Amino acid sequence: MNYENDERIVLTLDAGGTNFVFSAIQANRSVVDPVVLPAEAEDLERSLATIEQGFRLVAGSLATSPSAISFAFPGPADYPRGVIDNVGNLPAFAGGVPLGPWLEKRFGLPVFINNDGDLFVYGEAIAGLLPKVNDMLKRAQSPKRYQTLFGITLGTGFGGGLVHRNRLFIGDNSNATEIWLMRNKVRPSCLSEDGASIRAVRNAYARLAGIDSNDAPSPKEISDIAMGRREGVKVAALESYRELGEVVGDALANALTLFDGLVVIGGGLSNSYPLFVPALLKELNGEIENYDGKSLPRIVQKSFDLEDDGQLSVFLEGDQKEILMPGGDESMLYDPMKRIGIGRSVLGTSEAVAIGAYAFALNELDTAQIELQLQSL
Repeated sequence: MNYENDERIVLTLDAGGTNFVFSAIQANRSVVDPVVLPAEAEDLERSLATIEQGFRLVAGSLATSPSAISFAFPGPADYPRGVIDNVGNLPAFAGGVPLGPWLEKRFGLPVFINNDGDLFVYGEAIAGLLPKVNDMLKRAQSPKRYQTLFGITLGTGFGGGLVHRNRLFIGDNSNATEIWLMRNKVRPSCLSEDGASIRAVRNAYARLAGIDSNDAPSPKEISDIAMGRREGVKVAALESYRELGEVVGDALANALTLFDGLVVIGGGLSNSYPLFVPALLKELNGEIENYDGKSLPRIVQKSFDLEDDGQLSVFLEGDQKEILMPGGDESMLYDPMKRIGIGRSVLGTSEAVAIGAYAFALNELDTAQIELQLQSL
């Protein structure tokens, strides 16, 4: 699936609790200056008017008509049907609002709505980490190829998404990959998001530095303290990110037992990747015990940091060897090393979401067209 040269245009929206940012994507690139309007988060009528106004302003600036509208919107939601319900930072949409069908009637265009975590990983699967890693494997002459990508976003929340063979997996209730609700290893009675988000880093630093959580620096400032670029309690800064890595690593270990592929990390906290990934990998490559006290690997696969040159080299090389066909002299290459690569977003989180929204819409349109053709045969 490659839409880098596709001429179709898709209208997109980045829906935040404060502002709505409207744009248009063509050939995996934005083709207009973004339109920024207030979200009107408390008033449904005004918020809907803002959404219509934003899309009309963008559509009016285009030389050709758009083919679809596709964007991320906070849930819970019935995404396939375009119904938004009970939004925390957009309370105007609580109770069930058929946003997708409403937009379809207003614009006469197909409308696709998804979760931002889902669209992030979809964008990285289409044009980011997944094709980059497969290209590196090809150049390394490895027979290994990946078709599955799991993505997490670390920011105000802890989001997730899963793509397999270019298809986004959302589940039967639009509720798949909700990794934020996994159990928190550091505090088992709590959810993982409380230990895998911006508030987690700030709260951990405040606790360890002996200050009020309201006075805690931002994650960027805590990162600078940990790297020695800013004054502060360095040991607390380092530990706050190590703890983040432990919680995220444990949650990923649980998730990875149910799928098998690469992992991409996005969101604002991904900028501090070097500070928490060692602890994350320690969890993935650690051990677990059975009731008899026997230790075994936490997960079957070996996990590698794709941004570490040494680990990347081992990951690409694998354990290739030639094996003979039974009863003959023919041989084939075989790589028995089961491995997972962990890396940061290649596209950047916002761009990945936009490309994911664009690609999702075009893929749905193309799939529907193929189905119509098959029905007419």
